[in-house]
Parts: sequence; structure tokens; C-alpha cells
Amino acid sequence: MQNLDFPLSLQFKISTFSNDFTVKDAHATTVAYVKQKLFKFIEEITVFTDESQTTESYRIKANKWIDFSAAYTFFDKDGKDIGKVARKGWASIWKANYEVYSPAQQQEFVIQEENAWIKVADALFIQIPVIGLFTGYFFNPAYKVSDLKGTVVARLEKEPSFWGRKFTVTKLSDISAAEEERIVLAMMMMILLERRRG
Repeated sequence: MQNLDFPLSLQFKISTFSNDFTVKDAHATTVAYVKQKLFKFIEEITVFTDESQTTESYRIKANKWIDFSAAYTFFDKDGKDIGKVARKGWASIWKANYEVYSPAQQQEFVIQEENAWIKVADALFIQIPVIGLFTGYFFNPAYKVSDLKGTVVARLEKEPSFWGRKFTVTKLSDISAAEEERIVLAMMMMILLERRRG
């Protein structure tokens, strides 16, 4: 999953009990199918090459069973550690905040929610009968990925959609293929966690 053609489109399935989504590139070609394993004490995500789920590309595993400040390690198809994303516990209560690390445990990037008030408005309006069904068209959070110098290198944004199931990832700066790979995997894990929070 390197040298991808951006922007990427992430679309969640609403017909399954599991938290699955498909990732497509700018040419609408499927580049990944992400499946979250349900009913596991330690969170585990499997990334397949496509929707057939026959070829596994990556696996993402949590370091503990509570996700409040857990780290999620990325493993390639050979089981090699290729980096991780860590949720910043208390810092993420108000505004989502994650850190991306290399296999050498060196921090490379920060993922931050751009406007926490959108999440607040969404949580309030979803309580209103009938109107709450359409909040996915009006309240769309965005997340920026910055390097340690503050340069924004990528952005993930929720698209207006029923059930809030469509997202777009845009690359905004040149990064290495390995860094790109880690950022995309980090965004996959982050969006699963953030959708759960609401």
C-alpha cells in the first residue's frame, strides 16, 4: 500500500455487524479493505488487499485492552513491525490527538482534529427527533497530519453522507513511501476509534 494515487476514499459498510470499510484511490480502484475484529479484549484490525478478504496486507494490534491511551502497532504481511499510532489519552478528550511513530519508536507526525466544536454540535443535534438523522450532512470533522516542524502533510475529512460513512484522505506534501504507508494506516485506526466516540 505504497505510492498511492490520492485522494483516497474511505467508505464504511452499513450492511455488516462489523466495522468494515473499503479504501479506494483516485481512480476508484480498491487498494484496501479494513476489517475490525469484534468481541476481542485486545483490539485487532486486519487490512486486506480487497473486499474478497483473501490476501492480508497488514494487521494492527493494540498494546492493551482499554483504548483510552492505547498504542496500535502496524505489522506487515510478514509480521514485521513497521510503526505505530498512539492516542494521547487526556489530550484527546476534547480534541482528537494522535502521534505516529516509526519502527525505531521515533515520533514522526501528529494527527489533530481541526475543530472540536463540530463534534459537540453533532452530539447535540443528533438528539433531536428527525433532524438528528441528517447530522451527517452538516457536521463533518476534519483531521490534519503534521510533521514535527508543523508542516501539514495530509488531511482526512468526513464527507457529507447519511450515517457519516464516507471520508476522504488528501496528501498535501511530499513524504517518503514508508511515511505515507504509516500515515494511511494511522488514519484507518484513528477513524475507527473516532467513529466509536461519536
